[in-house]
Amino acid sequence: MTDLRCDDALQALLRQRLAAWPLRAIDVDGRPHAAVAVAVTDAAHGAELPGMAVHDAWSDHPALVLTRRAGALRKHAGQWALPGGRIDAGETPEQAALRELAEEVHLQLPPSAVLGRLDDFSTRSGFVITPVVVWAGPARELRPNPDEVQSIHRIPLGEFMRADAPLLDVVDSSEHPVLRMPVGQQWIAAPTGAIVYQFCEVAICGRATRVAHFEQPRFAWK
Repeated sequence: MTDLRCDDALQALLRQRLAAWPLRAIDVDGRPHAAVAVAVTDAAHGAELPGMAVHDAWSDHPALVLTRRAGALRKHAGQWALPGGRIDAGETPEQAALRELAEEVHLQLPPSAVLGRLDDFSTRSGFVITPVVVWAGPARELRPNPDEVQSIHRIPLGEFMRADAPLLDVVDSSEHPVLRMPVGQQWIAAPTGAIVYQFCEVAICGRATRVAHFEQPRFAWK
């Protein structure tokens, strides 16, 4: 991770690997369909979390934009999330992801910022999520929409690629483990954690890794 920089070479590598990825899409079949933005930026001015220090030496290292959902939301209040939401009628997942970035964190990006997609993820709450990877550039003016977002965090990729990631918990109710991604002294559950893990595996490390089978903790879908 120490040799990765948030530069044109990384952007080209991500675009190449995502274009070559044998994408797995899910038939929505009447279920609600959402898109999330996996926005690649740099770690400069990242919000520190307990157990995770972000300092000037990391300023040009790649990071992902994550949010904590507003506490007043009816569902999933306070949970970690990637910017995203329902796909409107007539929208593509790419268009929806860019729109949600603008609405949630005031990040306006052109269609050319889209680098590709990751596998669809079917949630226990009945949604099909399509992850769209975008190149966010420096993204210096991020601001949370208080109706939807409690806080914005730029998490360095190195934090998601720790030796203890991912955390896999065996549960009696499923043949598949629950996936969590550690971040600082906290963790991010699937589906968000699973999408972040696949991004690191496929786009950064070049490993063929599927994640749609991983379980989600009960709180993530209740």
